[in-house]
Amino acid sequence: MNFVIFMIEIIPVLDLMNSTAVSGKSGFRSSYTPLISSYSPNSDPVTIAQSLKINGANQIYIADLDLIEKKGHNLDKIKMINSMLPVMLDAGIKDINSFKFYLDFAYKLIVATETLDSIDELHNIFENFSKERIVVSVDIKDEELFSQNIDMTIEDFKKELIAIDPNEIILLNISSVGTNCGFNKNLIDTFSEFKDKLILGGGITKNELNNLSLSGIKKVLVGSSLHSGEISILNNP
Repeated sequence: MNFVIFMIEIIPVLDLMNSTAVSGKSGFRSSYTPLISSYSPNSDPVTIAQSLKINGANQIYIADLDLIEKKGHNLDKIKMINSMLPVMLDAGIKDINSFKFYLDFAYKLIVATETLDSIDELHNIFENFSKERIVVSVDIKDEELFSQNIDMTIEDFKKELIAIDPNEIILLNISSVGTNCGFNKNLIDTFSEFKDKLILGGGITKNELNNLSLSGIKKVLVGSSLHSGEISILNNP
């Protein structure tokens, strides 16, 4: 009997809004609804995170949608979760000042192209803080770099990444979030020189985990497929 072992880390995803874990598709946040998770009887993010830890999670990705949308925050919940499970936090960081502020709330901070003010601020953050605390998120939507402030092609942004040399890079396919449609393989090829650093996110399915692992991917962000029970944190058969 042949067994296939997925040598890939599953990083659970939680999106927070109004102190509640929520779910949605393709980044359309206005239509997000309370998360139904197989790990909890309710949508309380602390309860879900506790269960994820018990079931083997080593860390957790949290996006504070209220902070990203500038409509409030969920920092009390996030700090509580970080005290029991290391949090990789997307708080809508735009510059070095906001990065410094959120260091007290999470183990690692995500600097995402969606909200970053400029490339200069990205360099500034890396020049002043340890790479161990920084994760760059390359946000892709409709196969283009997604950003509110940076007008740059994917290829040009890759040049900046080469210069900065981050420890970890999230490759987030926003168009596939919550769709269970699988990850865009062309994006992996586009960022092949960073393969050892990549964390993939957006539409990851159980069926593709083995191929992703065989291609050299070591970590993936999983939300919908994890909470539905399709994928488990300890993803060996």
